[in-house]
Amino acid sequence: MHRGEVDEALRLVDTGHARLLEDRRTLDVVAAALADLPAGTGDDVASGRGAVFVGVLARRLEVRPATLRQWERVGLLRPGRDPRTGYRVYRPADVRDALLVGLLRRGGCPPARIGPLLVEVRAAGGVADLDAVLADWRARLGARGRALLTGAAALADYLDADAAS
Repeated sequence: MHRGEVDEALRLVDTGHARLLEDRRTLDVVAAALADLPAGTGDDVASGRGAVFVGVLARRLEVRPATLRQWERVGLLRPGRDPRTGYRVYRPADVRDALLVGLLRRGGCPPARIGPLLVEVRAAGGVADLDAVLADWRARLGARGRALLTGAAALADYLDADAAS
């Protein structure tokens, strides 16, 4: 501002608001994806029952097996291996993660944002306990929004005072 770069300052404000909007949209997609998961999907991981191979899971998600392997390569999925065949085996928690990844990807959420959410899901032991995480995320976005508005108002006041002088 002191160098007369008003357009650049306004662009920075716009960028902050655009990022906030993108983060709000991501939160909405995540909340919707969690709500869309079938009840109990992969939350009962202790039983170990319901393990499936890559082809079965790919059909269930309506993706190609290569897509599941790609999600594994980028660290989103961590299936085990069948000790006899070496094939990927998706346990209930892996199925839950794959369903969540699939929903989020369809919602436009990038893998870089999905990874941290999966860490939270795994730490919570399932999706049932993520309401507090989502509420905290929403509160932080609200605080950022208020801070952006406060900063924009201060910038507008500064520009008005500068124009008046």
